Amino acid sequence: MAASTRAQVISLYKMMLAESKKFPSYNYRTYALRRVRDAFRANRTVDDPQTVARLMAEGQETLALIQRQVAIGKMFETQKTVVEG
Repeated sequence: MAASTRAQVISLYKMMLAESKKFPSYNYRTYALRRVRDAFRANRTVDDPQTVARLMAEGQETLALIQRQVAIGKMFETQKTVVEG
């Protein structure tokens, strides 16, 4: 994997984690963080440029989905649970 591609993947990963941390609901937040980490961990050995490009496109779509869901979640925010403090 080229250095620029690696940097793009790491950047996408960090953006997805940061966006996932914005979920107002504890359950959605922990689920999103776990899914992002697991997906990147599962695909860390992929070297094929076409597969990497496809996974990056899917990651961008997922990032947009997370951003939309965070915005919707903030519109309908509820009280914090005991776990959240």
